[in-house]
Amino acid sequence: MFPLYMAGDDLFLTHHFVWFSSSFLLTQGSKDCHPAFIVCRRIYPGGCTILSGVIALSSMEFLLDPLMEREKSWESYSTSSSRSEAVEFKPVSEDSDVQDGDTLVSLDAILPDDLLEKVLSFLPVVSIIRSASVCKRWYGAVHSGRFSWTSMLPQKPWYFMFTCSEDAVAGYAYDPSLRKWYGFDFPCIEKSSWSASSSCGLVCFMDGEDRSRIFVCNPITRDWKKLQGAPGGKYPDYSALAVSVDRKSHSYTIAVAKCKQVPEDYYQWDLSIHVYESEGESWVTPFNETLVGWRGGDECVICDGVLYYLIYSTGVLGNAEPRHCLVMYDLSGRSSHMSLMRMAVPAPCSLTCGRLMNLRDRLVMVGGIGKHDRPGIIKGIGIWELHEEQWREVARMPRKFFQGFGEFDDVFASSGADDLIYIQSFGSPALLTFDVSQKLWKWSARSPVTKRFPLQLFTGFCFEPRLEIAS
Repeated sequence: MFPLYMAGDDLFLTHHFVWFSSSFLLTQGSKDCHPAFIVCRRIYPGGCTILSGVIALSSMEFLLDPLMEREKSWESYSTSSSRSEAVEFKPVSEDSDVQDGDTLVSLDAILPDDLLEKVLSFLPVVSIIRSASVCKRWYGAVHSGRFSWTSMLPQKPWYFMFTCSEDAVAGYAYDPSLRKWYGFDFPCIEKSSWSASSSCGLVCFMDGEDRSRIFVCNPITRDWKKLQGAPGGKYPDYSALAVSVDRKSHSYTIAVAKCKQVPEDYYQWDLSIHVYESEGESWVTPFNETLVGWRGGDECVICDGVLYYLIYSTGVLGNAEPRHCLVMYDLSGRSSHMSLMRMAVPAPCSLTCGRLMNLRDRLVMVGGIGKHDRPGIIKGIGIWELHEEQWREVARMPRKFFQGFGEFDDVFASSGADDLIYIQSFGSPALLTFDVSQKLWKWSARSPVTKRFPLQLFTGFCFEPRLEIAS
């Protein structure tokens, strides 16, 4: 046990402990410090020193300044904002008596790069990014791109919320672990009408006006690239986007489903599936089919190597057949001779809309439950998991949470990763989370996004904050 006492954010040092970092120093008896992280070293009589342990402090003001006044984004901190001063480091002499004065020890003289990255990996990801402002060496460690970050503590998926408008997209990211919002913007998304899909730290965007323009980015490291034009035409009637990252090799697969009405025939729709592999950096179109009585939509996801796609009935509302149906396409086999409708799975009930997501290689759908006599009117929200081509109900949103949104739209935003699901009404900045493993519903911290006029719309999506994945 370290002889350390804490009162709020103040630290009090006792006995012969020296606390140090590469830019911030705390000496014996001092408490005026905001280190990015602190390493504790015990100095014994005779000059013998032992590294006693590492303590990562994520609640310090420098690391996690909560979004109170909404003036700074989470990445706007620089070394100029710190209160450090140039200090001359002095070696610890065998004859020196640490009880007679203060001793300063340089972190850079102790920790090799791999150990420094290991220490940083115990911090929340927002603290890791901000620690890059401490000094040049720490900046290099944070942005090294080495696989050291694969050993990071598990990070819950964040949720990016923004307003639907013609202006440049900028909004706020919610960290459920710390229950804090941060000012945030993506490096390549231009308009709120763009489609988005995420997997294992990468986010993929598709231009809502030109469906051949597709970008991939890591929103944390701000690494991004534009893919070569996707086939299937720029202006399909409906299109859906999905991305899947291999957690071992970090290669990724992107699937785009495009659907266009057969001229002068509302019941027939041409569907095509286009696949991009990052290793080959090329597109292929392995599948085409003409759907009869069904059309494509904007919802698909890749789960365990299979593309799941939600399609919609073109029949009259209130008929016996379900309004939604799930079809699947094996991306590894890539057969071009089978019909998707042969293995179609009907929706579990009449839905106003459905949102598909991959939760640890389990296919989960969040759907608006329609009224029996008026299936287009929402009466609640359910969550289902696909198990052996059958839907199994996981949970239904309690009435108090459903009413907590106010007037809930028939369609809404919902996405998830790991074991966490986010649900957001298009007409409200309120954000609700559901932990699948704990079966726990919980409101997020109050969103800094405000509603400025009655018809203002909001949307968002979730992504995993990771440092080691590159586009």
